[in-house]
Amino acid sequence: MTMPVTATQTPPVSVIIPAYNGSRYIQQAIESVFTQTYRNRELIIVDDGSTDNTQQVVQQYGHKLRYFYQENQGVAAARNRGILEAKSELIAFLDQDDWFLTDKLALQVASFQGHPSIGIVHSGWQIVNETGGAISDIALWPSLPQLNLADWLLWKPVFLGAMLFDRNWLEFAGGFNCRYHQAPDVDLVLRLTVMGCEAAWVRETTVCYRQHQGNASLNTPLQVGECQTVLDRLFSRPNLPDEIRALEHRARYNNLVWSAWRLYLTGHLAEMANYLAQSFSYTLDSPTETVLNWVDYFQKYSREYGKNFDAYSLSNSPAWQALTVNLL
Repeated sequence: MTMPVTATQTPPVSVIIPAYNGSRYIQQAIESVFTQTYRNRELIIVDDGSTDNTQQVVQQYGHKLRYFYQENQGVAAARNRGILEAKSELIAFLDQDDWFLTDKLALQVASFQGHPSIGIVHSGWQIVNETGGAISDIALWPSLPQLNLADWLLWKPVFLGAMLFDRNWLEFAGGFNCRYHQAPDVDLVLRLTVMGCEAAWVRETTVCYRQHQGNASLNTPLQVGECQTVLDRLFSRPNLPDEIRALEHRARYNNLVWSAWRLYLTGHLAEMANYLAQSFSYTLDSPTETVLNWVDYFQKYSREYGKNFDAYSLSNSPAWQALTVNLL
């Protein structure tokens, strides 16, 4: 491990953008790195086999950035290539369709300087629409102020674009697991947490997260299935500390209900009902209390992400009625 960042240093930061057919939005992502108030940084683009004109868009910046092309291997492999090529001790990740606000790196580097024992600095993010219009602001520190082990395992507040990492922790964890297409970020952060990596908040919004029809996260059946596999693998580890084992039922319940909400949001109601039915195995509440809790969570998640939640329509859907008639 390298020496911790001190207040007298201005450590370099490597920003890694994995790209795949990203020509529509990637220029804004690149420009947001170049306009950072924190100047000691490099930008690495890993093109994961694009077939559009991503390469032409990127290469117009010449030596202002470092460009690497590889055959298509998935976003986890592209990020790992970026870590391998990075020259800096602090690592930031930015998706090709998102962008940093101008003080992102300055704020997070300063937090590292004030907390030399940490390996992750997290922050808030703004969800925007396809054209960049604001939808909602995500600020999780009021409900998860410590970002401790329980916060990560129970709620998985992971968004890579809002985070800054100590490179040594990324290498210690072995980088991203390439078996995952939708959840390599969740898997990595949970592994880091279990390894003892500490985190701190910058209580500011630092990045904009664009919602559009090309978002990979819209493949919700794959996304939620991989999140469940992440937990399966984590809790199947031998010799897990008791404090982690004690969180398993709550972590699985929360994950299943969040997964059900994601499936509801994208119209997969039969799969939603299946995940909610599974969640009932992990609660001690009565059937009525559990169903009300599901509705509360759906309302909460929808509100946070600027989505409409129609409880009446949901309650009248065949999937919901078939589920609840067997419980109530």
